[in-house]
Amino acid sequence: MEYPRPHFDRSHSWSSLNGEWDFRADTEPDWNRTITVPFAWETPASGIEAHWLPVAWYRRRITIPAEWAGQRAVLHFGAVHHGATVWVNDVEVVTHRGGYTPFEADITDALRGDGPQEVVVRVSAPLDKRELAHGKQRSIPRDDYDGVCFTPSSGIWQSVWLEARPATYVSALKLRPSEGLDAIEVEARVAGPSESVLHLALRGTDTTVEVPVAEGVARAVIPVAGPRLWSPDDPHLYHVDARLTSADGTDEVAAYTGLRRVEVIGEDLYLNGRRLFVRGVLDQGYWPCTGITAPDDAALRRDIELAAAAGYNLVRKHLKLEDPRFVHHADVLGMLVWAEPAATGRFSAESVTAFEEQIAPMVERDGNSPAIVIWGLYNEEWGLDWDIPGDPAKQQAAAQAYELLKALDPTRPAVDNSGWTHVRTDLLDWHYYDESAASWGRTVAALLDGEQDDFPVRLGPDYVVRKKLAGVPSQPLRGLPNLNSEYGGGFTSVERAWHLRWQTQELRWHDRLAGYVYTELYDIEHESAGLLDFERRAKDLAGVDPADVNAETTLVLDVVPVAPGRDLLSESREVTVPVHVSHHGAEPVNGHLHTAWTPVFGPAPTAPGAFGAEGPWIEAKPFVLSGPAEVGAALPDGWTSGRLHIALVSGGTVVARSAVDVDTHTAPVIGDDPTA
Repeated sequence: MEYPRPHFDRSHSWSSLNGEWDFRADTEPDWNRTITVPFAWETPASGIEAHWLPVAWYRRRITIPAEWAGQRAVLHFGAVHHGATVWVNDVEVVTHRGGYTPFEADITDALRGDGPQEVVVRVSAPLDKRELAHGKQRSIPRDDYDGVCFTPSSGIWQSVWLEARPATYVSALKLRPSEGLDAIEVEARVAGPSESVLHLALRGTDTTVEVPVAEGVARAVIPVAGPRLWSPDDPHLYHVDARLTSADGTDEVAAYTGLRRVEVIGEDLYLNGRRLFVRGVLDQGYWPCTGITAPDDAALRRDIELAAAAGYNLVRKHLKLEDPRFVHHADVLGMLVWAEPAATGRFSAESVTAFEEQIAPMVERDGNSPAIVIWGLYNEEWGLDWDIPGDPAKQQAAAQAYELLKALDPTRPAVDNSGWTHVRTDLLDWHYYDESAASWGRTVAALLDGEQDDFPVRLGPDYVVRKKLAGVPSQPLRGLPNLNSEYGGGFTSVERAWHLRWQTQELRWHDRLAGYVYTELYDIEHESAGLLDFERRAKDLAGVDPADVNAETTLVLDVVPVAPGRDLLSESREVTVPVHVSHHGAEPVNGHLHTAWTPVFGPAPTAPGAFGAEGPWIEAKPFVLSGPAEVGAALPDGWTSGRLHIALVSGGTVVARSAVDVDTHTAPVIGDDPTA
């Protein structure tokens, strides 16, 4: 079984408590059921599948390993939604509020002898979640955003385990890369009654440091010879072993980080001094039979691999502090992460407090991760009653969350209110959905060219508002990186693939853009916006390969598409398509454009030889859209429509590809106006 806390590793002395626990609802007098931990009680995987249960109880007998004699026994909970009170042998050992943050209890003084000990947990999961941090879990009464919420996941939903440690121990181990990316800066917190000394060792080297502990804190800088920087291309990790010695014994903890720097420089993002273009996808962390708990560790890793296979370099883990092992897999695999806490649903002093209580645990738990390059906070004014522009108190709430976060971690950019009106932010991101390819392109261009500072948001079938990018004069509208951090359109999978291709292309027109986040990687319950279905199976994307759409090098076709299957209407069999190259690599790219025909919705040929003769030459510099090259082609004899595949071939290799569906039936398409 995998150790649940890889960023603060005491796996040499732990015991998992996942598995079967006794269970009863608060209204039931007897322990008449069994639940499988750590699956929420609404889920089939739990064995309970109880819905709208406000209070329930867990019970389990545990045995402390004999080899832990003389040490303190500590009970850990990864996350319990929402409020938990824990007793050991009828002694209350801890109470915790907050459904996404970890907590622990030293249970040593509650133990009785050497035999089995009884652990009881009472969990409160209010039906009305609006003033709680609950993310996408549905509430009764409902949230304003109930239409995009899902089945609640209540109770113990992350791992439960025991650890042993001395009375004087390491309570936190913060690792950050040095400014010069040639050392690891360490800050350790120490708790307990005895004086102690901290020994730090950089694993795999001869580098060791001995650090005195003063007032519960030890700080050190561990130099790294020949530093190897962490990046998606080379996700190299440095492990630090900490050994604390005191009269109470020895405590050993391991942690790791990566040497990397993420910076905002003007309107661009940089990773290790190289410009970074974010190609992101939304991941909400739900599974069909297990709710917000992954069915197993492999499922967490698999979702990252699926995102990478679709061409994405970043995952936005949406409105959820995900299991720490997800972040660990991102560190190992080289997937960038945008991390953010769970949302509340109504604005009040209580909801603001509940939201802010997640910030420090989020940074402490995951701050060592090199994969996390962006911290998010509020989302679309959820928990702020969709009204930042109209209420100074809500503006203050967003600004205060930003200040709290930046005080804890100034090394990463932070977003105060993703997608809508900003008050204090490092990234100017916006969420823009549109079912018209033409108006989509115009609005994106106007936002990035500075012609407009707001955009339409449909909050209901007949209710459209315009959201401003900034809500206060002090928040600049220029000079920060721009990201379209939610987009997508269409109802069928064919329509969604069409919008993915053309809307993403439209974003690549604009060199000023710092990146995007597509909505979303997979379907969830009633929400069918994913590239994959809920079981992570491939969908019919009508020949569109997301890996081509999201590639480092892409083709940008100067076409305003009309409708799926009818991108370009032509009165003749011959068409001309102006083509540009958008390239985000380190070196320039060049080559010849080649073409091939398939039926409409046909997949692209896989081999360079399947394309026709050499077409025009084209070249592109990094992060500068190339000039146009015109590609001419004629539909094969007897064809009235077809998909024209266009490939950039360099050195015998296809380095970028796109396509356009050509139709010589020029009757207007009902319901779609390319000039709308």
